[in-house]
Amino acid sequence: MANQISDELIEQIRNANDIVDVVGEYVQLKKQGRNYFGLCPFHGEKSPSFSVTQEKQIFHCFGCGKGGNVVTFLMEMESFNFFEAIKHLADRSGIELPEHAIKQESSLSKESQQVLSAHEWLTKLYHHLIRYTKDGKVGLDYLQERGITNEAIDTFQLGYAPNTKDFTATFLQKKGFHQQMLVKYGVLTRGQDDSVTDRFRGRVIFPIRNHLGRTVAFGARAMEGQEPKYLNSPESDMFQKGKMLYNFDLAKKYIRKQNEVVVFEGYMDVITAFQSGVQNVVATMGTAITEVQAKLLRRYAETVVICYDGDNAGVEATYKAAKLLEEIGCQVKIASLKDNLDPDSYINRFGGEAFKREVIGASKTFMSFYMQYLKKDFNLSLEGDRLQYLEEVLKEIANLDSSVEREFYVKELSTEYNISMESLLGEIEQHRQKLGTSKDKREKDRYTNRVEKSRGKLLPAFHNAERQLLAYMLQNRSIADKVQEDIGVSFNIDDHKIIATHLYAFYEEDNLEDVSIFIERIVDEKLRKLVIELALIPTQTDISDREINDYIQIIRNESSAGVSIKQLKAEQRLAEQQNDPIKAAQIALKIIELQRQVKHLN
Repeated sequence: MANQISDELIEQIRNANDIVDVVGEYVQLKKQGRNYFGLCPFHGEKSPSFSVTQEKQIFHCFGCGKGGNVVTFLMEMESFNFFEAIKHLADRSGIELPEHAIKQESSLSKESQQVLSAHEWLTKLYHHLIRYTKDGKVGLDYLQERGITNEAIDTFQLGYAPNTKDFTATFLQKKGFHQQMLVKYGVLTRGQDDSVTDRFRGRVIFPIRNHLGRTVAFGARAMEGQEPKYLNSPESDMFQKGKMLYNFDLAKKYIRKQNEVVVFEGYMDVITAFQSGVQNVVATMGTAITEVQAKLLRRYAETVVICYDGDNAGVEATYKAAKLLEEIGCQVKIASLKDNLDPDSYINRFGGEAFKREVIGASKTFMSFYMQYLKKDFNLSLEGDRLQYLEEVLKEIANLDSSVEREFYVKELSTEYNISMESLLGEIEQHRQKLGTSKDKREKDRYTNRVEKSRGKLLPAFHNAERQLLAYMLQNRSIADKVQEDIGVSFNIDDHKIIATHLYAFYEEDNLEDVSIFIERIVDEKLRKLVIELALIPTQTDISDREINDYIQIIRNESSAGVSIKQLKAEQRLAEQQNDPIKAAQIALKIIELQRQVKHLN
């Protein structure tokens, strides 16, 4: 790696990419004090425990313990190797890499690279055909009839696959791609007679891109009465419908900016909305929203607006999606469309501004939607059903944390069913008392676990002294030089000895105090986590020599006492083996006294 890209260029690339900006492309970050916090992208959580420190250019999760700098973040997040992370950052900041460096080996398998390359070639081919050739005119006419502009066709790289049996197969064969691999990934289809044909022939093509903007699959819509009308690439290691969202790569910056995302069911809904100015939009791909997708959305935005079709199937899908998103911790809103229109038809009829104002802007809360949704299960003209309905609704209202929200919905029920608010609120209070004990315990347990994970058990004074001293050494080379001169690597904790050894070598190479660079020297994952933890320990900017000396003395005391105690314990075991209980007891007293003295000194 060092032979490919110079250390100076790597440092230039790293300096050009602030960790807050890069992590912010994956996590909705909020500033609290000097640090930024968000939901950890590496494990599921509802309360933010993921911290980014701009001053030190490092990240750390107090929940799962992961941490590192801007390069290691991308390596973890994208499964990049070091070079790929550096290249991504160079591209992001407009820094050119040397020609010889670009040929570095990818972390992807050769087959995966081939598949991505084949999809990239086909995306360009299908798009060219629909925009500039007679063969693609049937597809272009269809999109234009649906109100899709040429600009949107270009933005989404929409295309058309000619209704010719072997057009795609011949094209890719000339490019050197293996037929067997193309069949495996669903670009081509093998018939019962062993003949190979184009999977998407005679269809409008919707490239499906991953979050980095690379085409990994295709969606396709039939033009000439073929069945099925809609067809996707088969699932593979690079394309899993339950883990991806259509248009996420283009929408994510708008989602972060607005802290809100609109979820549709179809490609055309997304494209029509995007071209009309509603750009924080994504779509599921023919499946119900999954927990993976819900967690992805929660990392980027607090509010999710569900905008599915208004028919019965759409309402059922809305309820299931809303429940899942609520459980993940999203604030959920439901957009309803009049006259049972789908979003695409609504925007074409009334325009993008009306859609923003009258559909997205007028979205219902989940509670309002649920109160309406639940009515379908009851005959509200019957007294028994009315009481049952009210019981179910009150249980849901009891889950709301805001007393204002609870009273708002209770007032609606009171007016509609002519029942006093006092009775309804009393019923809710009973539900909340039942919920309270278990909910409070869960919250308390979650808090306790987080604190225990981040702090660990109470540490002895010498251990804390070593941690504090290393924290200062990471920030101040002159303190590290003093410690090296006074005690070298005579720390009592083995991990601390190793970190000190690495740090001395780091400074001897004339590096500046920069923990984000230093951690790249630490190969062992456990040690790297410890270094980041130490770097985040609060320190004083004007610590005195006396305080540093106190830390060193505590470490020395423990080291010398540890040797003495170790010797005494060996003598005690020998006395016990020689059946001399009096001598063993006398030695035990000496050990206790020495331990007391050490504790007093500490």
